[in-house]
Amino acid sequence: MSKNFELMQEVPRNLEVKPVHDTISALPAVGDNGNGFSGTIPDLGTDQLAQEESLKLVQRVFLQHAEKPPRAVVFAGIDHGNGCSRTCIRVAETLAPSIRGSICLVDANFRSPSLHRFFGTSNQYGLNESLTQESPIRSFGKELRPGKLWLFSCGALTTGPSNLMNSDRLKSRLLELRNEFDYILIDAPPLIRYADAFALGELTDGIVLILEANSTRRESALKVTENLRASNISVLGVVLNRRTFPIPASLYHRL
Repeated sequence: MSKNFELMQEVPRNLEVKPVHDTISALPAVGDNGNGFSGTIPDLGTDQLAQEESLKLVQRVFLQHAEKPPRAVVFAGIDHGNGCSRTCIRVAETLAPSIRGSICLVDANFRSPSLHRFFGTSNQYGLNESLTQESPIRSFGKELRPGKLWLFSCGALTTGPSNLMNSDRLKSRLLELRNEFDYILIDAPPLIRYADAFALGELTDGIVLILEANSTRRESALKVTENLRASNISVLGVVLNRRTFPIPASLYHRL
């Protein structure tokens, strides 16, 4: 039995879903949309398996809850380098063509922000500034695709991340985001090293865990899961990145 299979059996697994159409490339290129921002389509690579996992996750987490689907979701890796930011963006790109509403990506990784780099934009004005200034919440975001997709980068840090995560201001700004957008996808720091994602999980509808095959330790995944449950934070899904196969992947997909 593979280590990858054992690891996924040990943590909540919510990705067994019906297939949906591949819509990763359905959105138009990002361009100048009148707010002074001109970006690029994020380069997420051509990992077919990662795209399939995003499709399954979108179907399971956002599209199968007919009555009250999660609207504010935190994406957090167990440890550094688990592909959390890429997964968060892939899910946003996949979800966007499947809904009528709007989505905002929020970079809440004050430890190591990265979402702005995927879109080729600046990190100088974003979530952090929204916590210290009084302007309307939308003024801190960048409209990537008119009426559909927004980015709230991390912004320039002026205080400790722990203080920001535990502030009443963060809670009120997240509430404003809920009022302005239909879905909020939040990229958070790794769970095993920092408490940031736990604080965000308590203010949102739940967390999607990001694990890396042959890297994430089973003990770490179990510890994080237990701590989330103890904090009454819902684990909405689990993504296992960089999976390998005992047979060639091309043959695997034909079985």
